[in-house]
Amino acid sequence: MQLAREVAIIDIIDGLPQGKALDMWESSPVVGFDTKVVGGTDYSLMKGSGIVVVTSGVPRKPGMSRSDLLTVNAKIIKDVVGKVKEFAPDAVLIMVTNPLDTMTYLAKQIMGKDRSRVFGMAGILDTSRFRTFIADELDVAVTDVQALVMGAHGDEMVPLPRYTTVAGIPIDRLMSREKLDKLVKRTRNGGGEIVNLLKTGSAFYAPAASIAEMVMAVSHDTHIIRPCSTYLEGEYGIEDVCIGVPVKLGREGILKVLELPLADDEITALNKSAEKARADNEELKKAGFIA
Repeated sequence: MQLAREVAIIDIIDGLPQGKALDMWESSPVVGFDTKVVGGTDYSLMKGSGIVVVTSGVPRKPGMSRSDLLTVNAKIIKDVVGKVKEFAPDAVLIMVTNPLDTMTYLAKQIMGKDRSRVFGMAGILDTSRFRTFIADELDVAVTDVQALVMGAHGDEMVPLPRYTTVAGIPIDRLMSREKLDKLVKRTRNGGGEIVNLLKTGSAFYAPAASIAEMVMAVSHDTHIIRPCSTYLEGEYGIEDVCIGVPVKLGREGILKVLELPLADDEITALNKSAEKARADNEELKKAGFIA
């Protein structure tokens, strides 16, 4: 499905975005899309864009936690999002850079926009990993598995087995709690597992697919419900922090934040997750990145 009439790829390394853009564009007759793909180092290429996806930043390396990335990527995001504000102030901004929730919070502060227009990709990716592991364990179609992962993107994410089903069947009818706990743990470590295998990079196929789904939701006003890193204003008893919660996505970005009933242990886990993100936000404030 075609997402846009034109897509621009921007990078600081001259030649890289131009080459990748040309290669993608040349695939259009075979793949069957009519989107023109251009690339360059000039931020003005994004002028007037309706959707901007920010992936800029240093990737995580083996042994490096997301919090280790905090200061270096904050410097990059402050510059990049400043350019977005200059050239595409009305765009829906989708953040991908890690630490995801803190970079989303920083981007929202810089843009000064309503929370519906600035949010992050994480929950879709984390949920996809959880669904994949469940399908593999049960030897069932991944399309039959529905799940929900909330909270911060990283070790403090909150997979919710209570909201997990296979073809409508509650997961606890199909799998022991012990096995499910192992899959929850693997989901929390999903990004790190891939980083350790690749040695010199991080995940890109599953994140790219997750981003594409979010872009499609905005471009085609699909109204899908997915977990995204969202600025909370009292939902779940949490405010002034970005973490993953289920939202409805459409043309204007986040159309609605869904507040689900959670058990006491789930609320505790979500609050713990929010506190980790809040601590990172405070670190950025002390460093002068956020007023």
